[in-house]
Amino acid sequence: MKIVHISYERWDLKLSQPYTIAYETIDSTVNFILKLETDGKIVGYGCSAPDVIVTGESSHDVEQAINQTIIPYLKDKDPFNYAFILAELKVLLGKKSSSLTMVDMALHDLISRKADVPLYKFLGGFQKSIATSITIGILPLQETLKQADEFVKMGFSILKIKGGHSLQEDIEKMMRLHELHPNITLRFDGNQGYSVMDSVAFVKATGHIGIEIFEQPTKEEKEERLGEVMNQVEIPVMADESLKTLTDAFRLAQNERVDMVNIKLMKVGGIIEGMHINSVAKSAGIESMIGCNDECSLGISAGLHFALSRPNIRYADLDGHLDVIDDPFQGLFQLKDGILYPTAASGLGEIKL
Repeated sequence: MKIVHISYERWDLKLSQPYTIAYETIDSTVNFILKLETDGKIVGYGCSAPDVIVTGESSHDVEQAINQTIIPYLKDKDPFNYAFILAELKVLLGKKSSSLTMVDMALHDLISRKADVPLYKFLGGFQKSIATSITIGILPLQETLKQADEFVKMGFSILKIKGGHSLQEDIEKMMRLHELHPNITLRFDGNQGYSVMDSVAFVKATGHIGIEIFEQPTKEEKEERLGEVMNQVEIPVMADESLKTLTDAFRLAQNERVDMVNIKLMKVGGIIEGMHINSVAKSAGIESMIGCNDECSLGISAGLHFALSRPNIRYADLDGHLDVIDDPFQGLFQLKDGILYPTAASGLGEIKL
């Protein structure tokens, strides 16, 4: 089997619900869809969701990478040589992580379709479903509570709350959410908005409500502060912005700075890189969560299949598609009562474009 034709589409997607995090407000996303056609008539798809802060790429960077590097390189390649292909492309693409992810995803889609099994089974098939959190951005208290009510009524049992603008407001939100929904699991993402002192104060004030995960409270460039927080609090501290490469994972593990890591395929460069990072985390007793950018369902499907393939991955935050208007992909997986299930279709699911 060899790749005989490569094409792509750019999708400028609006979000139905703009949201605010500690350092920006987001109301749209750009996704690129890569299509790989083979001489055996099997077609594979990959997705790139660039973000200047998270992946280090603009949409222009990705489009340039596709036309100048990816298309010329992939022509006539055998997708089963995916480890070699991705190793070479990683060098050629440099730090364009979502561009590499797009190729990684499409190659994995191709080879699992050739094997005629869902991708999660091709990768190992450790579990058949996983619960996902759903995210509430930074909003006033009453709007936060209203949105939480709506999500709970939809069947979600895990809420991820964004914060980092105001310590006291964040504490009040979490307390009120627990008061109104005592059986709901709560996660909190500071998105680098806190100092070490604020982080510790937040955990002390909310310690009795049982927050499950405390994600990236301090600045990415001050990584040692994550370790300072971890050593002073009782709940798991997770790295997100501080974890972008395999080297980051090794350093975080070696210096014992976090309890958990958030592996987003778009920021780490795809499934192969995600597996390496997860293995380093597992060796250090660090648990993994699979997260996402603002992605169409194709990108979320890849995250889901990866999450289902490994025993060290017990957490998911795969809700990036839910606010996407006119998602070009439908039916790749099922979401019921906050739990994600793959379909029985091969690869990333049945594509209906």
